[in-house]
Amino acid sequence: MPNLSDKPKQSIPKELRYSVKDFNNEFPNDDACLRYIAEQRYPNGVAYCKQCKVERKHYRVGNRTAFACDHCGHHIYPLKGTIFEKSSTSLRLWFYSMYLMGSTRCGISAKQIQREAGVTYKTAWRMFHQIRSLLSDEDLQLEGPTVEIDETYMGGRRKGQRGRPMRGDLVKTPVVAIVQRKGKVIAKAVKDVTKKTVYPLIRKHVVPESVIYTDEFPTYDNVSKIKLLGGTGGTPANYKHDTIRHADGVYVRGDVHTNSVEGFWMLIKTGIRGVYHSVSVKYLQNYLDEYSFRYNRRHMGNQQFRSILERAVLKAR
Repeated sequence: MPNLSDKPKQSIPKELRYSVKDFNNEFPNDDACLRYIAEQRYPNGVAYCKQCKVERKHYRVGNRTAFACDHCGHHIYPLKGTIFEKSSTSLRLWFYSMYLMGSTRCGISAKQIQREAGVTYKTAWRMFHQIRSLLSDEDLQLEGPTVEIDETYMGGRRKGQRGRPMRGDLVKTPVVAIVQRKGKVIAKAVKDVTKKTVYPLIRKHVVPESVIYTDEFPTYDNVSKIKLLGGTGGTPANYKHDTIRHADGVYVRGDVHTNSVEGFWMLIKTGIRGVYHSVSVKYLQNYLDEYSFRYNRRHMGNQQFRSILERAVLKAR
């Protein structure tokens, strides 16, 4: 029989663990959260004073969120320009929401924050929406050498229709994902999956001379002929392209497959179906950014919270 006193085996390395207990110890109240933000923006309390025209030491003003220059008393505000500015919601609740978002694979609903924190659903939803707005890796370039590209369709069901939606479909939204094997992903909601829409994404996010694997969808037929933009505009990207034919029942042929991107689709669809149930077209890209952000930092364990928190502070600079 197993020894019940044995500690459960941890799948996350010690240096990447960050438990609720750790969070509570580091951020026990709003003051601790404010001090953290101030230190990140103004290390050691030193910041440029517009009145003195030089770097000066600043100290917190009473219980306010303002910090005053120790020479002239001019105020600066660490929350200015951040998602926390002018928010009546507790800073600690903001931090806890980011911690929860970074500690799950499939996402967390505003309903759960509503239940745990006792805030209204409207407040919880607005917080998550604000946090998601920080998570885009818009300029990410996948460094290869091997990437997979695939498209899927997200949205409600179309009565009496099966298969790929027609162009202009008002129910399903096309999404294109480019996954670097054992690396990062970029996922974009697009208006259609034509070459005119998909090829610019490939140029932007895939480095030249990468090996690209796709299924047999006709849009990808001329991927190997893509040319780079800029300069003369005619420089070949030298992509090497190979296709796996799913229609023939073939899903793996040596190194040729799209299993990585298919796994990413499963993660998103399972998460949205199980946690959020449905997502509107208007906010779909924000949810794609959230799942991509976590996927791209999956090796960070619970320290993903740090990356989200860093975005919340750096976006203010």
